[in-house]
Amino acid sequence: MSKMIFVNLPVTDLARSITFYEAAGAVRDDRFADETAQCMTFSDSIHVMLLTHEKFSTFTNRSIVDARTSAEVLLALSQDSRAAVNAMVDAALAAGGSEVHEPQDHGFMFERAVADPDGHGWGVMWMDMAAFEKMNAGQKAEADA
Repeated sequence: MSKMIFVNLPVTDLARSITFYEAAGAVRDDRFADETAQCMTFSDSIHVMLLTHEKFSTFTNRSIVDARTSAEVLLALSQDSRAAVNAMVDAALAAGGSEVHEPQDHGFMFERAVADPDGHGWGVMWMDMAAFEKMNAGQKAEADA
């Protein structure tokens, strides 16, 4: 069995959050759903569990932060191309998300960041691995010289 990740996020409005994540490209997995929770699947190995605050609180005795004002975690999701990054972020923005910062173009990597309606931030990125490895090899050669 391959490893999977389940990112658990507390949400204030489950229906609104489902709409946002569907627009961002996730698909509902109703096997893990009830009136307090919904699993949203990005791939066979990447899942986001949307949990009402009440449900989330059953898993921890820590307070739930306001993700709009406090950093809780930095999440990143890769895409197959720059166009796919733009399509995902644009759809997420249209579904109630907000752009966290201007797009970042590092040559070998392109990234945009979007926050869901509860403020949970997602970096959406594409990386040209060949360009990254070439850049890394050049930096290593400089350091060895």
